Amino acid sequence: MLVGAVLAGTAARWQMLAATIPPELLERRPLPDQWSALDCLRHLIDTERLVFPERVRALLDGRDFVSFDPDAESARWEPRAPATLADEFASMRGGSLALLATLKPADLARTAMHEELGTVSLGNLLHEWGAHDLNHLVQAGRAMMQPFIVGCGPWRPYFAAHDVAVAGGT
Repeated sequence: MLVGAVLAGTAARWQMLAATIPPELLERRPLPDQWSALDCLRHLIDTERLVFPERVRALLDGRDFVSFDPDAESARWEPRAPATLADEFASMRGGSLALLATLKPADLARTAMHEELGTVSLGNLLHEWGAHDLNHLVQAGRAMMQPFIVGCGPWRPYFAAHDVAVAGGT
């Protein structure tokens, strides 16, 4: 399963980032209203704790589920070392991977009602989970790129799609 490979690699990537990148770069936001790399990691922990494995279980049990508001969860975070956060995520992800290992191909067709999206399948959810992981790795990388983009002189135009000063903060 392709998504399993993505999900299996995400925790190690975060542990490597937490072990090698200075905390001030991990905490740096591209713009005041955008997430830092650590904000992305905290969000992944929230979704690992509250969303994805719980939705897998709901789909397996034939239960519907409500939407998730990431902003409601982000307010609860206390400052912790990046390595501590990455290790917490890795531990939680290990449990999620064990859950996914129990799935059978027929399970992917199971459906439930999502509060906002309507009918979703377990297969849909797993694809969303993989895309979600990769999206936040890209977002974290973009946040950490900003001081390097500013300092790269004549190469800066090559990074225009990621440069918050050029891309208008999007």
